[in-house]
Amino acid sequence: MSNVEIPAGLKELLQGYTVEVLRRRPPNLVEFAVQHFTRLLENQKNEQQARKSSSKPAAKEVTFETASNKSNENDEEEEVKETPKARTGRSRRVAVCAEAYDPDDDADDNTEPQVVHPKTEAQRQRLQDACKDILLFKTLEKEQFSEVLDAMFEVLVKPQDHIIDQGDDGDNFYVIDKGVYDIFVAKDGVNVCVGKYNNKGSFGELALMYNTPRAATIVATEEGALWGLDRATFHRLIVKNNAKKRRTYEAFIECVPLLNCLELSERMKIVDVLGVRTFNDGDRIIAQGDKADCFYIVESGEVKILIKTKTKAGKQDNTEVEVARCSRGQYFGELALVTNKPRAASVYAVGETKCLVIDVQAFERLLGPCMDIMKRNISQYEDQLVALFGSSDDLKR
Repeated sequence: MSNVEIPAGLKELLQGYTVEVLRRRPPNLVEFAVQHFTRLLENQKNEQQARKSSSKPAAKEVTFETASNKSNENDEEEEVKETPKARTGRSRRVAVCAEAYDPDDDADDNTEPQVVHPKTEAQRQRLQDACKDILLFKTLEKEQFSEVLDAMFEVLVKPQDHIIDQGDDGDNFYVIDKGVYDIFVAKDGVNVCVGKYNNKGSFGELALMYNTPRAATIVATEEGALWGLDRATFHRLIVKNNAKKRRTYEAFIECVPLLNCLELSERMKIVDVLGVRTFNDGDRIIAQGDKADCFYIVESGEVKILIKTKTKAGKQDNTEVEVARCSRGQYFGELALVTNKPRAASVYAVGETKCLVIDVQAFERLLGPCMDIMKRNISQYEDQLVALFGSSDDLKR
């Protein structure tokens, strides 16, 4: 038996299955195992197909786009000025992307015209309010952010309007002003609702960043309003800025325990959706009991984690006790994302502190549910649960 080699990946595979069993408590372990590993196999096949399709050249689409541009040179100025409309039908868009955008090609800054959609003061204020928490914009220079606001256009939507359809080529990035939008993903030929946006958030960036088809269908459930950003401006400002972020944070992200198990391509995607926030001494970053929508990595400085104590009767009082501290490279706030419960502790800045912020919706659209990432770090995750709660029972619920 001493000569028996454990196949690579077996430990992680079984750990992942064990975690799901503890979380879901299925009545039939064998049946659940079949479902679990079948799902893993399907995901693996889908990833392989995606890699194959992304590696295929799209020469015909390049030729078509070039010919189209030549035949419509006189109409180009009018197309820039016209405000795009929301989609109401299911017809597929003509391909607008044929080759990957090169963020290091400085010529793009000189050849792409700056797009400006005039806005009233009220519109611009609404736009600023909608964009203030969008992480993709957090690392832009003031001038760049102003240019993004200039280029964005308002899209009014009605119930059942399809904003984007899965499989289409990406043309715009959208920020939600108001309205509720369902997220559908086709599974075995059936559209399954996997989530929703409720009067805030953004979507559509992945197809523009990675030159891939839309990964989901977004449908408005009521009247609402969106702010769109065209593909060319998104590339010139957002993607180019992300290329700089990659160079800045590539080595740092590799050293973060939560993320160093990821493949290089996965880590680079994480960098793409990073936001940056700075805090002064004593600033509260997370409040115990709040809903979780992002998690944090300390880039510089330090934070302290405090939990409210309970009385002998088991009731919670307002006295906070420090239970841990995090410094450069350490992360916090991810537990609530995994357990789907409110924040279990409050976090405060100690001195001047700079944190990288990862939005959970963007994270899961890029890499899947947070729990799938936690499976790769299950021992570290259990240690954190024990440190915070005295046991790892939250993993089993």
